Amino acid sequence: MTELDAVTAYLLSKPGVTEERPFGPDTLVYKVMGKMFALLAWEATPLRVNLKCDPEHAMVLREIYPAVLPGYHMNKRHWNTVVLDGSIPEDEIRAMVDESYDLVVAGLKKSDRDQLLR
Repeated sequence: MTELDAVTAYLLSKPGVTEERPFGPDTLVYKVMGKMFALLAWEATPLRVNLKCDPEHAMVLREIYPAVLPGYHMNKRHWNTVVLDGSIPEDEIRAMVDESYDLVVAGLKKSDRDQLLR
């Protein structure tokens, strides 16, 4: 399984997630209940993924990992660009994906959150 396959499989394993290309063929956008939580530059070498993040935690991650940058073309306070160059442990990347997904789900209407739990 390629790194691209592993990343997309994990993103799509979350309940209610869809994969779209609203910004053209170069960027895969992952949404939960219609709200973006990840953008993947799937043709970039190395791969890059934008993930939503708590602002304080975003700053900590940027200090710890040189491969975590302010979100490219995003609100840099709430989004990180994570360069998947092998320098960040896989479990940490999964935790970043989980946080992004959870932040977006927390902002959904209660009825949409309830629908995800079914």
